[in-house]
Amino acid sequence: MSFRVAVVGVGRMGKLHARVLSEMDDADLVAVVDTNLAGAEAVARQRDCRALGDPAEAVELTDAAIIAVPTRQHVTAARPFVEAGKAVLIEKPLTDDPADGEALLELARQTGASVQVGHTERFNPAVAALRKYDIRPKFIEAHRISPFTFRSADVGVVLDMMIHDIDLVGMLTRGGLESVRAIGVNVIGEHEDICNARLTFDNGCVANLTASRLAIKTERKMRIFSEEAYLSVDYGKKVGLVVHKSQNLDLIQMARDTNVEDLAELAETVDYTKLLKVEELVVDDSTEPLRRQAEALRRTVIDGDEPVVTAREGLAAVRAARQVVESIKTHRWDGRLSDREGLDVIQRD
Repeated sequence: MSFRVAVVGVGRMGKLHARVLSEMDDADLVAVVDTNLAGAEAVARQRDCRALGDPAEAVELTDAAIIAVPTRQHVTAARPFVEAGKAVLIEKPLTDDPADGEALLELARQTGASVQVGHTERFNPAVAALRKYDIRPKFIEAHRISPFTFRSADVGVVLDMMIHDIDLVGMLTRGGLESVRAIGVNVIGEHEDICNARLTFDNGCVANLTASRLAIKTERKMRIFSEEAYLSVDYGKKVGLVVHKSQNLDLIQMARDTNVEDLAELAETVDYTKLLKVEELVVDDSTEPLRRQAEALRRTVIDGDEPVVTAREGLAAVRAARQVVESIKTHRWDGRLSDREGLDVIQRD
């Protein structure tokens, strides 16, 4: 069955989506849309489809649309499709305004349109590998850092980068967010470029998240601690490892039964890492995440499958990200008696 799709926005992500769709045998990229019509025409020539300047012009041509415009324009660009009951996949974050997101969800409920969010990290094969273990995390630590890319300057690093880990943590914990503490620094503009946040959930799990878009290297790693196992995942390299408690009970018991003095002596002759039984994640890296995401969108539209990342989950990630941003604003840089708080304190001094 034909799967007709339009891509709205021909920036970096829009071009990637257009390329992926044009390579799929079971998808038909019918149009690319951008207010910069010359830019849309350039992509359309490359991908052999129509170029349009207004999303409304593409509605009747399509079964679904991928929205890849700047974050603040997501809801506006998606609305014509949702009003017509057409499926949309909106690049992360769903929106920068939770109220706008809630209004779009209500419109989708009325029209029956499927709205899903492009949290592409969910389609990372390393994520699929770790989900097979179905663990219940108690503590999660994530680092997502990269050099400055000159993109997504309309939002801070929380909505730009950290929201990936906020979404993944929500997926893993399956709990309600109870409290947020965060600190952030802005260097380039008005929004935070570096942030550390501590999220506590009602099921007792705590997540410590760090994001920076001013680093000198790129790193996307997560460490997950549970009562059953420890998992370490590198999303960039698509590798990971698992240490099961049940497979290391003999080592644990040996350490418990040995007094402190004897343990100190063992440190000189025994390599703990060689005693530990470690399992590598089995990662299927045969298909790129964007292709997996496009295929999932097709299954939602054609086969009626549930979206991998629902609009409700995308909105929950936005709300949590907003709490992080609001918490940043309350941090006192010189202690309780300080009147310096929030962002821009470095520049003011």
